[in-house]
Amino acid sequence: MARISKRKVLLGVVIVVAVAVGVWMSIRPTNERAWVTQQAVLPAVRIDGHLAHVQGVRNFQYTAEDKFTPAYYDRTYDLDKLVSVSFIVTPFSESWRGPAHTFVTFAFSDSQFVSISVEARREPGETYGPLTGLFKRYELIYVIGDERDLIGQRATFGKSPVYLYPIRAPRERIRAVFVEMLQRADGLREQPEFYNTLTNNCTSNVIAHVNHVAPHRISSGIKTILPGYSDEVAFKLGLIDTDLDLEHARQRFRINERARQYAGDPLFSFRIRETTIPAGG
Repeated sequence: MARISKRKVLLGVVIVVAVAVGVWMSIRPTNERAWVTQQAVLPAVRIDGHLAHVQGVRNFQYTAEDKFTPAYYDRTYDLDKLVSVSFIVTPFSESWRGPAHTFVTFAFSDSQFVSISVEARREPGETYGPLTGLFKRYELIYVIGDERDLIGQRATFGKSPVYLYPIRAPRERIRAVFVEMLQRADGLREQPEFYNTLTNNCTSNVIAHVNHVAPHRISSGIKTILPGYSDEVAFKLGLIDTDLDLEHARQRFRINERARQYAGDPLFSFRIRETTIPAGG
């Protein structure tokens, strides 16, 4: 009888596991939910030769970190005028660099700037959690936005440091990464995906896009899984365009103070980079 009971217990465990796996596999990502206001709009992209037409570029106006007036605009970007890309790192804590958000921003010779941030798409009332992000809890979204929104909100009102690193890369590779990110952002409209803290997150997607066009691959490791250290990885690979050592580069490219000072400046994107202001500015 004891032997039969053990078999029954084992069979029961197997059935429970099989059901759990079946339920897990049946969960599918969807865009048909109510979303937090900041992530309610999926951008739409159309590439026409050297022109990239983007609908739904986010441009929220902030008065505090979580107080804003929603706004979007449509914009056409001339790919022939794309000149540079920067890498933004925002550690969640001053005391430990590990957990962080990273994204990229692109600059054009006609003084346009646009940021692309890969994020866990949340429903109202949800808060982001790295552990929760392992279990098909969030969908994935590529937020395409104005720098004053995506960078300014974090650097001006957030409590975390924000680093804006210029990246050393040929223009043709910058263009390839930009186009691929736009296409992936648009593709999520028809083929939604789940965010995953380890395999499908902000940093892993940026690395994947770069690796598709770069001659030398960026390897995944603990310092990319903990993206607050991703600037160290980029620095060692010679991707950050600076002659400074890493610690001085972090001081040089931390932009919080400049972002707060120039939050209302029409030339915000130039001011936070401490570049020469164009004529008429």
